[in-house]
Amino acid sequence: MSITATVAVLLIAALHVYILVLEMFLWTTPRARGAFGTTAEFAQESKALAANQGLYNGFLAAGLVWGAVAPDPVGFQAKVFFLVCVAVAGLYGAATASRRILFVQTVPALVALALVLAAR
Repeated sequence: MSITATVAVLLIAALHVYILVLEMFLWTTPRARGAFGTTAEFAQESKALAANQGLYNGFLAAGLVWGAVAPDPVGFQAKVFFLVCVAVAGLYGAATASRRILFVQTVPALVALALVLAAR
C-alpha cells in the first residue's frame, strides 16, 4: 500500500474523530453550533441525538484506522468498505442536511478511495 493512500485514509479517520468530538462533547458550544449551523436551543434539545451520531463517526474512524494498520487483504478490504461508508453517509448528508457535506466528507473519501484502489 502506498504511503499516500495510507495518509489519506488516516486523514479521513482524523476528520471523523474531529466530528465525533464536535457531536459528542462540544455540540452545545459556539464552535459546534457554528460548524453545524444550529441555534443554542436546538443544540440543547438535540444533544443526545448528536452524541449518538458522533459515536457512529467514531466507528467510521476506528474502521479506517484498522484498515490503515491491518495487513492485506484485510487492511485493503477494511479501507475500501469504510471509505465507501463515509462516501455514502456524505451523500446522504448532502442530500438531507447540507450540500457542504459533499465537499467535506464525500469528495475526500472518494479521493482516498481512488488512492487506495490505485495502490492495489
